[in-house]
Amino acid sequence: MKEGCGRKHGAATPCAACKLLRRKCGQDCVFAPYFPPNEAHKFANVHKVFGASNVNKMLQDLPMHQRGDAVSSMVYEANARVRDPVYGCVGTISSLQQHIDLLQTQLALAQAEVVHLRVSQTRCIPNLVLSPTNSGSPSSKIMGSHANPVFDMDMVVDQVSYGDSLWS
Repeated sequence: MKEGCGRKHGAATPCAACKLLRRKCGQDCVFAPYFPPNEAHKFANVHKVFGASNVNKMLQDLPMHQRGDAVSSMVYEANARVRDPVYGCVGTISSLQQHIDLLQTQLALAQAEVVHLRVSQTRCIPNLVLSPTNSGSPSSKIMGSHANPVFDMDMVVDQVSYGDSLWS
């Protein structure tokens, strides 16, 4: 006896698929392991979107170890189709992609603002050393290599704001 059909001591409780289709749930029921009797809504949506016959064919064409994943995918797609009959899960994916694009744009703007603030700070504090070595950059020419570094990178400062006298 299959536990997936909810059978106990000879009493047969049909799986959700057989219950909805009003048929006898046999020992070899392909739906029983994936659609237990207490989850009738799962099969109802899958049946509504794909049809019981098509689901049966798909499951029988797959190896046993892939059937669980296939049912999970069908349930997800069917639920998405019930929520959004036109786009289904593609609408959800598209919405998430747009959200990712928005967040990436916000991240890029925040990173640009951080760089802008760091550059602004270096203009306000001319004694700040940006490079630990005298690398030939404008900041190392101004500061020399004797002070402690604050950033471990060389930042180019706009020459127009300091005038040409600092760079010679």
